[in-house]
Amino acid sequence: MYVLCLLFLSVLTAFADNLKETSARLDAAADVMKEIMAAPDKGIPQDLLAKANCVVIVPHLKKGAFIVGAQYGKGFVNCRKESGKAGWSAPAAIKIEGGSVGLQIGGQESDVVLLVMNEKGAERLMSNKFTLGGEGSVAAGPVGRSATAQTDAAMTAEILSYSRSRGVFAGLALTGATLRPDEEVNQILFGKKLTTKEIVDSNLKPPAAAAKLLAELNRYSSREKAADR
Repeated sequence: MYVLCLLFLSVLTAFADNLKETSARLDAAADVMKEIMAAPDKGIPQDLLAKANCVVIVPHLKKGAFIVGAQYGKGFVNCRKESGKAGWSAPAAIKIEGGSVGLQIGGQESDVVLLVMNEKGAERLMSNKFTLGGEGSVAAGPVGRSATAQTDAAMTAEILSYSRSRGVFAGLALTGATLRPDEEVNQILFGKKLTTKEIVDSNLKPPAAAAKLLAELNRYSSREKAADR
């Protein structure tokens, strides 16, 4: 009995630690959105945010090599609710790995934001494995207050990608990286292993830990607000 109690306590402790780590990552994703949008002239254009079907935020993406190298990180996907109006789905945890963003210094970390601009891109994102630039078009996103017309890529790409490193925020083509559901983290958040599609399509109630992230997304990317401008 004593051994079983110890085992039970260790499981509870491990779960509490994992939940704390996941909650901290959700808060970090919210901070990324807030800080990027705090300077409208240097942030993601409001009109692009309003049009985006889904937003992927990966705080503290790790880069592993000098000049060209692998990457690894964990983040979250939020997609528009079925109504297409203001409001976002519960966050689905994702893992990103592989690929390169070009020139880099070993050991750097960067924050990555992906805007999924149409339903085709969203469908790819719902798959069990999706390679940026391989199965769908991805382009460096324009930066500024109203930059939709700054590049033709913004009008045609399925996904627009951004990166912030050492305080510098810019559009950057993140090609070759693979995104896949992080079912272990989803189990921490929702009590069972779920794919990205299952979370987005089932309209699950967001966990309390996601409140800050959802508030920032609604603050800066409400379609109703954009329509009123």
